[in-house]
Amino acid sequence: MKINLTDLTTKIEQKDYIEDLETVKYADISKSKAKVHELAAKLVKETAAALKHNSLSHIAVEVTGQRPLTFALESNIINLPYANYKKIANFFEEQKEYPVNVYFETQSEYLNASGFRIDQIATEAEIKQKEDTVIAELTAAMQEKIKQVREYQKPAPAAKKKTATKKRATTKTSSNKTKTAAKTKSTN
Repeated sequence: MKINLTDLTTKIEQKDYIEDLETVKYADISKSKAKVHELAAKLVKETAAALKHNSLSHIAVEVTGQRPLTFALESNIINLPYANYKKIANFFEEQKEYPVNVYFETQSEYLNASGFRIDQIATEAEIKQKEDTVIAELTAAMQEKIKQVREYQKPAPAAKKKTATKKRATTKTSSNKTKTAAKTKSTN
C-alpha cells in the first residue's frame, strides 16, 4: 500500500482508518508468554487485514493495573503517532506516494522519561510474507516493554536535590559559627 501525504492526513483527521482497542489486566499478561503471544497475533492479524483492504489502522491493547500501559500497531509512512500527524508534513512532499509501514508504539508513564516509544516493526511485505516472524518479534518486544515498565524507577525531581544542597551549606555555616564561638571562649 502506498499513500500520499494529503490522503494520509485527511484519513487521520477524519478518523478514516480501522481502529480497535482491547483491554486486558496486567496480571493476565505479566508472566504469561502465551497470552502476550496471543495479543501480538491479534494486533498483527488485524493490521494485516487492514493493509489487505488498503486501509490505515490503529490497533491497540490497553493493559490496566498498578502500572498501566498501552501497546499499539499503527500503519503510517513515518514513525510518528497519529496524534502528531500534523508534523508529518515537515518530512514529506505533498503529492508523492510513500510506502506504508507498521509501527509498534508503547505508552506508559513507567516506560521512560517521555512515557512513549515507537519503533518500526514491519513493512507491508514482511507482514504479508512473514506474519509468524512478525508476531514472534512483536511478542518479544511486548515482553521487553512489560519488563521495562515493571522495573522502571522514576528519577528524583531536580528541585529536591537543590534543596538538600542548600540545607547542607546552611548546616556547615552554622557549624562554623559554633566552632568560632567555641574558639573565642577558650581563648578568653
